[in-house]
Formats: sequence, structure tokens, C-alpha cells
Amino acid sequence: MGATVYPLTFEPVFRDYVWGGRRLETLYRRVLPPGIVAESWEISGHTSSATRVDAGAMKGRTLPEVLDAWGLDLVGTHSAAMLARGRFPLLVKLLDANQPLSVQVHPDDDYAGQHEAGELGKTEMWYILYAEPGAELIHGLTAGATREGMALALQSGDPAALLRRVRIRAGDTVFVPAGTVHALLAGAVVAEIQQNSDTTYRVYDWGRLGVDGKPRALHVDKALDVIDWGPAAPAIVTPRMVGVGAGWVRRELVRCPQFVVERVELEAGAVYAGYCDGATCEIWGCVSGSACVQSGAENVPLPAVRFALLPAALGGFAVSCTAASVLLRVRVPRPR
Repeated sequence: MGATVYPLTFEPVFRDYVWGGRRLETLYRRVLPPGIVAESWEISGHTSSATRVDAGAMKGRTLPEVLDAWGLDLVGTHSAAMLARGRFPLLVKLLDANQPLSVQVHPDDDYAGQHEAGELGKTEMWYILYAEPGAELIHGLTAGATREGMALALQSGDPAALLRRVRIRAGDTVFVPAGTVHALLAGAVVAEIQQNSDTTYRVYDWGRLGVDGKPRALHVDKALDVIDWGPAAPAIVTPRMVGVGAGWVRRELVRCPQFVVERVELEAGAVYAGYCDGATCEIWGCVSGSACVQSGAENVPLPAVRFALLPAALGGFAVSCTAASVLLRVRVPRPR
């Protein structure tokens, strides 16, 4: 081990897009700045909103600075290619959809690399933390939708007939691979796990104005280039059991080339023992209840909703709780 690593937590970075609200405060007692808060970037190495470590020897340093200092000890061998690019592989956010988000789509790595100055593409997933009764989102297109039909619908200003709406509830998982048309609609709070990218092509924005009183920019031509016109995949993920122990259950939610996400359910008093062996960092986030992560002398509390980054070279760790809790566990898979 080339560095003295320890579990990292971060000061969030807030974004004030027009569709946000205050539910991170009312639901989770988060301390927020005044006004609209749409997104809380919890763990971010993106240059536009890099998060800073809030405790320990690395306190005050941004995630990119920690990446420079710890290198493979932070991200692990599975992310060697990202390290060579100077990029942390993942980004974790909380989103409060008080109004509908724009209908949008993200490019894959190849398209983004060619058209966005070498930026990464964006595959993501949502874990629904809160949903008002009847809340919906847009995920994919209706059967038979075509590029020509979408272009005409956007020209007329009414693409609604081509957008597939899906009912959601708390605890659902939604996978959004690059190329999937999507939008959170009003009445939901989600945790988002995604590639370390901020590349978004807006398709439609409900005719509203931005905070400057002008329509927000659309990116229709690029969006039409990257939309997946094939049959829409199921929106709501069916979890897959992958492990059972004394008082805990692990269910895999998403597995893709960019990340693996599991839901780990702990009974009161249960302990899950893990080990970071140098292959990948792990991100653990408590989404209900209250837990803690212990590694050596470090004991990191994880109330809902709070995330910690466990470096790849950390070695053994334990996740425990005094009351029943649910956590998300995020890793980077072995490259293909």
C-alpha cells in the first residue's frame, strides 16, 4: 500500500436548477443554502463540482486531489484506464424533482469522446428514495417511435405521445443506459449513481423558462444522433439475490460495464464484513435507517442519506447498524 488510506466522506456541492425544491431539508434534515436546491453532488471528481473531504488527513482536499495523491490505492486496478485519464470513474448525486426535469438523453463514451472534447458518456441509475402517490417518470419511447417521428413531434412542440411514462414508488431502481430518453417528473427524490460526466442533451423542456427568464438550451440534433431507437427495456429493475448472511441480504440491482450496484439490507444489530483488495474502490450509502462503516480505528457514521468512499487498498471493513437499515453498495467491475 503506497498511502495511508481511510474511508472518505465529503462536503456536498449543491446545484440550483429551476426544477428543484427543499425536500432534502424536510425529509433528511440536510443543511441547505437558501433557495432552490435541485441536486446535491455527494461524491464527485468532476471538475465542474468536485467535492471536498470533510474529515481526516485529507480534509479540505478535493476528490481529484485525493486521486492524484493516492492513485490506484484509491480507485483500484479495475479503474486503471480512468486513472490514466486523471478521472475518478463514478459520480453520486441526490436529486429533488419538485418540478419535471427536462426530457433528455446522454451519449455513450464513443459519441461523447468525438463530440464533447473527450468527455465521458453517461450511463446512470436511480434509486427512488421518495415518491409522492402517483409519481411517474419517463423512461424510453413508446413502441414504434422513430427518429423521423420524434423530429416532427419536437418541431410541433408536443412529443408526449412518444414518451413512455412509468409509475414509481420508494425503493424502486431504474437503470438508464446511455441512449435512453428519460426524465424525472415532479414528486420524486432519488439517489443517482452514474459515470463521472455532466454531458446531457435536452430534448424537450415543457416550454418553461430558466432562472434568467429565457428558454433553456435544447440539443435536438445531438439527441437524435444518440437515442436508442430499439425496443425500450423494462424501466423498473428486478433485484437479484447474490448473498445471504447472519442478519443481512445482498441483492444486485444493476450490473453494467461502468458500475455494479447492490442493495444491502441489514437487520438490527447485524454486521456485514467486507474487504477492499485493491481491485476496486467501494461506495456505501445508507438510504434508510442508520449505519456505520468501521475500518481500523476509523468509525464513519452513515445516517440516511449519506455516502462514504472506501479506497481500493483499504483492506477489511465492517458495516453495522443498531436498527434495521438499507444501504447501496457500488463497485467498478473488472474491465471486459
